[in-house]
Amino acid sequence: MRIKEIRAERIRDSRNQETIQVFVKTELGTFSASSPSGKSTGKYEVAAFPKDVRTSVGMINALSGKIKEVEIERFNDLAEIEKLADRRKIGANALFALEAGILKALAYSERKEVWQLINPEAKRMPFPVGNIIGGGMHTPLTNGTRADFQEFLIIPKLGNFIDNVKVMKKAHEIAGEKLRMRKSRGALNDEGAWSTGLNNEECIRILEETRKELEQESEGDVYTGIDVAASSFYAPKLYHYKNPERLLDLKEQEDYVSELADKFEIFYIEDAVDENDFSGFRKFRDKNAGRMIVGDDLTVSNEERFLKALKEKAIDAVILKPNQTGSLLEIKKIVYLAKKYNIAIVMSHRSGETTDSILADLAFGFQADYFKAGVMGKERDAKLDRMIEIQKLMDKRN
Repeated sequence: MRIKEIRAERIRDSRNQETIQVFVKTELGTFSASSPSGKSTGKYEVAAFPKDVRTSVGMINALSGKIKEVEIERFNDLAEIEKLADRRKIGANALFALEAGILKALAYSERKEVWQLINPEAKRMPFPVGNIIGGGMHTPLTNGTRADFQEFLIIPKLGNFIDNVKVMKKAHEIAGEKLRMRKSRGALNDEGAWSTGLNNEECIRILEETRKELEQESEGDVYTGIDVAASSFYAPKLYHYKNPERLLDLKEQEDYVSELADKFEIFYIEDAVDENDFSGFRKFRDKNAGRMIVGDDLTVSNEERFLKALKEKAIDAVILKPNQTGSLLEIKKIVYLAKKYNIAIVMSHRSGETTDSILADLAFGFQADYFKAGVMGKERDAKLDRMIEIQKLMDKRN
């Protein structure tokens, strides 16, 4: 496939923040891709835009002439693009949007789905992970307070993806009603989860009540999870909670989160301790055998940090956010290592999203175990709907 032109422009994401959209023109048409942006960002992820969006847009446009000389025939040919586009200069968001747009153009020219460029033999659907109640940096105050943990999650594991999405939507409705009855339901937050003034334990209790109702209705397994996002309230050597106010050291933090997990049978726990604390992750994982301990800020879709997490035996699962690194080839390497060492893969959206749906193709193509794309909002629905399309396509083939 030959590229005739590359063009980038600034657009707005779901948080009304500037991000980038890239257009890839070939003889068969013009294909576009856009990149999300995170609010809760890991310290070690590649800068989304090293200077600003305008500068990154200009850099992509300036590369158009050189990229036109590159022949793209397969997924791994993105290596040629990465020789021309230095992510440290143009930014992870810019590189991701560029590579995603090229993959869309290549898939069309090959009469394939994007996921088929990654793995034409892909069959297994991921389980969705849905953010139902929000707290932390993503969430506005309700009645002057909010939960310190960032996300309170539902993970349905029914027969197929379509049924699982229905369960997530129902969970959002049920939890919202429970919050309303307690006069503590605020607006939807950045990711479409409910805001509330309740504290961590109160949010988890509502989530557990919701889970039990859903299991009775669906007659299937439904699990709960939390994204602690501990780095967001970590001060040197202490975890500073505001609802209610208290300071915990590492041992107390491990005990607190573990006690909640025991009390409410929480399956999924993300970023329970600070992003710099690999040994703390390992100790927490040892304390919570049988649960899925997930690294996000710890690993930031970075091969080197993921390898360190493997060495330290710090995690059971890794979050992959393609725009954290920009390079889909690096994502591919981490996927390979994760599968080799039996680490679950969670392909994830960001708090500031666009209606681009390629994340679903990446999740399915890389055969992620979980797909964390939210529950409510047009940007989240675009990704869920695309995964449903893939489910229906696979059902036809079977």
